[in-house]
Amino acid sequence: QVQLVESGGGSVQAGGSLRLSCAASGFRSSGHCMGWFRQAPGKEREEVAYIVPVRSTTSYADSVYGRFTISHDNAKNSVYLQMNSLKPEDTAMYYCAAGPRIDRCTDVSKYTYWGQGTQVTVSS
Repeated sequence: QVQLVESGGGSVQAGGSLRLSCAASGFRSSGHCMGWFRQAPGKEREEVAYIVPVRSTTSYADSVYGRFTISHDNAKNSVYLQMNSLKPEDTAMYYCAAGPRIDRCTDVSKYTYWGQGTQVTVSS
């Protein structure tokens, strides 16, 4: 059974850090697009970052570039999102997702597996 389980969300003050984790099971995450998305109330879902472990490639949204780092642990079949210098506008529900089309990692419709999400709240 395929499953993605996020953890690590919470409440921090602006300038603080959080590290999100996504534990995958039922498939090998290394051969997929592994993405982190976020959605704030009243806003569209936004792709924050993705990684393709088998290609050692990463990509970030402009809004988080230089502050967030995505990484993958093959042994743990997990993906992480280190978030530094957090801003109030980073407040959202964060979702981990996996997609088998590693040539289409920017296409949200190609992500077939989704976690339940973890809330991140940044106060000013």
